Amino acid sequence: MKLFSEAKSTLVKIIVIYASLKLLFLTGWVSPYIQQIIIYATIVMIAAQGLNVIYGYTGQFSLGHAAFYGIGGYVSAFITKSLSIDGSLYFIPIVIISGLVSGACACLIGIPILRLKEDFLAIATLGFGTLVRVLLDNSDRVIEVLGGSRGFSGIPKLTTLEISFFFATVLHIMTRNLVSSSYGLFLKSIKEDELASLSLGINTPRMKLLAFTYGCFLAGCGGALYANLYCFLHPSNFDILRSIDFLMIVIIGGMGSINGTVYVSLLWVGFIEGLRIILPDEVLELRWVFIPIFLILIMMFRPQGILGKKYG
Repeated sequence: MKLFSEAKSTLVKIIVIYASLKLLFLTGWVSPYIQQIIIYATIVMIAAQGLNVIYGYTGQFSLGHAAFYGIGGYVSAFITKSLSIDGSLYFIPIVIISGLVSGACACLIGIPILRLKEDFLAIATLGFGTLVRVLLDNSDRVIEVLGGSRGFSGIPKLTTLEISFFFATVLHIMTRNLVSSSYGLFLKSIKEDELASLSLGINTPRMKLLAFTYGCFLAGCGGALYANLYCFLHPSNFDILRSIDFLMIVIIGGMGSINGTVYVSLLWVGFIEGLRIILPDEVLELRWVFIPIFLILIMMFRPQGILGKKYG
């Protein structure tokens, strides 16, 4: 009965949020630019949730999340452009395929590197991210349409409010169910004490690989939606700075906090884009000064994140 009541409450919230956004879009109360930012915020939320599973719940310090975001983006862009996809109905399976490709890459790379701990794992994932960036920069030598360092243009615009909201909702529910299940408890125990978890019979290498693969699947889905929202990709969109963005969202939202990551994703995109609107062009780059200062203050006064565990 309680489960039914919670499901009903969640469904009502989803309908109200979607209806409110749709009303804003249809009435023209927000400009097309703001509409695009709102859709982008849902995409960031999906990708950041993936890193939350990897780092926030399992404690695996990954600095290569943007690489899997980029893989998903390029896979989706290549398929939709090559097949001239123009319908949202066909786009849904492509987003899933893009996420699965990213997840498969994560599984392959995760088998050797997840044996590493803490700083060494961070360096290994950073190295993988750099490798992907270099491959994307030279991708036109193998497949010309990918554009290489010139960027991948001419991607069909298929990401709509409905598509992004659908994936954000479904993947959020999936993630919540995962971390609330017995597997979620295993992940948390690994983060707290991997050796103790192993002594209790938990297959820690397998669980860490599962979390890493699933988190990168979410990143790939987010990348696919991103590619078909902005219709242009450049390797610089998926470098270490983008990985840092996701990492900061997870830390500020509170590591291991599902709702914290959701709220801070929305605030983060609003903050970055708000500064873009407010600041004059001459000092626009100063926003990258405000952000690290803000992060330092968070670490000093709210190390558990703005929302902490209360909103987990």
